[in-house]
Amino acid sequence: MKETFNIDLKRGEQIELFILSLIKKKYPLAYKVEGYFKDYDLYIPETNKSVEVKCDEKSKYTGNLVVEVEFNNKPSALSTTKADYWVWYDGHYISIFKTESIHKFIKDYKPKLYSFIGKGDTKEKKAYLIKKDLIYKYAEKKIIKPNIL
Repeated sequence: MKETFNIDLKRGEQIELFILSLIKKKYPLAYKVEGYFKDYDLYIPETNKSVEVKCDEKSKYTGNLVVEVEFNNKPSALSTTKADYWVWYDGHYISIFKTESIHKFIKDYKPKLYSFIGKGDTKEKKAYLIKKDLIYKYAEKKIIKPNIL
């Protein structure tokens, strides 16, 4: 389990750094926020905006994005984020969402909340499994996958 977590963590960091490199083309002062317990992954001083980066490559096969809201019986991810934007890499696309748009999607569509223990996790999480074709309508921008790896 720990090995899976470490592999996923390393992959997530690669994707964060790639997204950061895209942002830095327009906002050169943008930087990665270090540490595990933080409010967001990237910060853009020029706009005073923050970004949470999510990776859900399994969604290539399931058609769903996992939107976590609780972990180990405590609010997490979407429930606690302070990020202005969420950027998802799903294995095909990079999609940019205002965080408030994800909340609006959940309010509008009322997707089912699932409880499960994710691969690499040891504790239960609660998350929405959201059809990508529905939530992409709420995206600010969708970029065809550049070659990340």
